[in-house]
Amino acid sequence: MKSRITVITLGVDDLDRAVSFYQEGLGFSTDGIVGEEFENGAVAFFKMNSGLTFAVFERKNIAHDTQLSQGAANPTEFTLGHNVESKKEVDQVIEQARKAGAHITVEPHDAFWGGYSGYFQDPDDHLWEVVWNPDLDINE
Repeated sequence: MKSRITVITLGVDDLDRAVSFYQEGLGFSTDGIVGEEFENGAVAFFKMNSGLTFAVFERKNIAHDTQLSQGAANPTEFTLGHNVESKKEVDQVIEQARKAGAHITVEPHDAFWGGYSGYFQDPDDHLWEVVWNPDLDINE
């Protein structure tokens, strides 16, 4: 299998709230919610860099689509990494997330491995790490 992750979908409890957080709060670009005419089909897509699509889809609809029972949310199951070009940009993104209503779990700090990072939780408690890695070239 070739590694071709092209879409990351987060399960959310309130689709309108999630779209507002990511679009208005963080500035992600979207055409808004689509698929509302279908039962269990409303979703919002955000185009990211490098061809990645980020989506938000209600948890109950993911459970329906996958034919699984909806389990309890657990914010420590995974993190999403948002890499930036400087320590200053880490501080700026964390502050932007704070103003958008995110819960900052770890303030920006020098990391033991030589980088600089901080963590926030979105309104559905998903963990985002905002990180500057001095050894990573960001190709936009």
